[in-house]
Amino acid sequence: MTDTGSPARQAPPGCPAHPGAVRLAGLEYQQSPSQLYRALRREHGAVAPVLLDGDIPAWLVMGYAEVTYVTRHDDLFARDSRRWNQWPNIPPDWPLLPFVGYQPSVLFTEGDEHRRRAGVITEALGGVDQFELARNCRQIADRLIPEFAGSGRAELMSQYAHAVPARAVVQMCGMPLGATDTQQLVDDLRISLDAAEGDDPVAAYGRVAERLTRLVKEKRERPGPDVTSRMLLHPAGLTDEEVVQDLISVIAAAQQPTANWICNTLRLLLTDERFALNVSGGRLSVADALNEVLWLATPTQNFIGRWAVRDTQLGGRQIRAGDCLVLGLAAANTDPQIWPDGHVGAENSAHLSFSNGEHRCPYPAPLLADVMARTAVETLLDRLPDLMLAVEAKALSWRSSIWMRGLSALPVQFTPVVH
Repeated sequence: MTDTGSPARQAPPGCPAHPGAVRLAGLEYQQSPSQLYRALRREHGAVAPVLLDGDIPAWLVMGYAEVTYVTRHDDLFARDSRRWNQWPNIPPDWPLLPFVGYQPSVLFTEGDEHRRRAGVITEALGGVDQFELARNCRQIADRLIPEFAGSGRAELMSQYAHAVPARAVVQMCGMPLGATDTQQLVDDLRISLDAAEGDDPVAAYGRVAERLTRLVKEKRERPGPDVTSRMLLHPAGLTDEEVVQDLISVIAAAQQPTANWICNTLRLLLTDERFALNVSGGRLSVADALNEVLWLATPTQNFIGRWAVRDTQLGGRQIRAGDCLVLGLAAANTDPQIWPDGHVGAENSAHLSFSNGEHRCPYPAPLLADVMARTAVETLLDRLPDLMLAVEAKALSWRSSIWMRGLSALPVQFTPVVH
């Protein structure tokens, strides 16, 4: 999975590892990334020099206009990571390899090939009945909630928020919900996307690929009314390996970010009195909360990335050919250049949480994620109407990830319900 293709070039002189570069790690970043973004903006502007794991240099693009520019100009900032000028410095066990190690998937394709692959995904997802998906999510939620409803207490991240989209997306792709290897797939996806201490993301990614290879073989022999089968039967004629790689992208994008979207929304509803007092009264809806989270606590806060095709400039910075650019989606969503009064207008949906340009989340993926998240939140609130935090709001902590924005845990309490 870490093959970088053609021989890598040496890092050119003037690459972004210079004094002032900030490591994207540490407790400050984990708990209050918005403070770090503000500090970086004050010192560096919209494009800041940063250091990834192992002090590997990159650029963090934080301006709304700059992120939009990068994502709309594939001729300057492309997705094929084999362009990276840092490959000679990357060890084989580098933890970010699942993100940047070149794969023959839709994520790293460009031009006509990307349009071909993305078109297959778009049509396969377009075949998902959103009403049926919502019904399936309600059924999943109705099976999960009784597992903890009688105790009057729950930890919603692990017991609910992760489970609903995980089960929904594997069902959508044609995998049996009750199978042991289905749960293993879900666990390995989490590890490969957001590894905790002691996890091996590279090995986890390998196990994901093995399980989906078996799924594709099964669906090639016995197709059904599911996303995998539609991808295999598409006139574009994707190979089994192409379908496996693109399924990994689809499932990963649907599961972990949606789980964090659910949990971050529940946190907002339970801690912000605008919602806690009014959501049941109809003045502020669950949909309002979901949209506000995409602006202020977006599940994918940074995305790696784009690679400069040639020497260019961005935000007053000299970008060298092969430099890596990290898309600072969370920073861009709160860019003071678009919100000069400091108030983020969360009532609109012009956020960059699903990225932008040709490589954004393919339609209708954002709509399907919204169906899963909204159904999960509304069903939980309907079944447990007096839901409240079991700890002080300030005691909630965020996972130590520079990529995903999600809580370590969301403990709640409520009146026990006997089903």
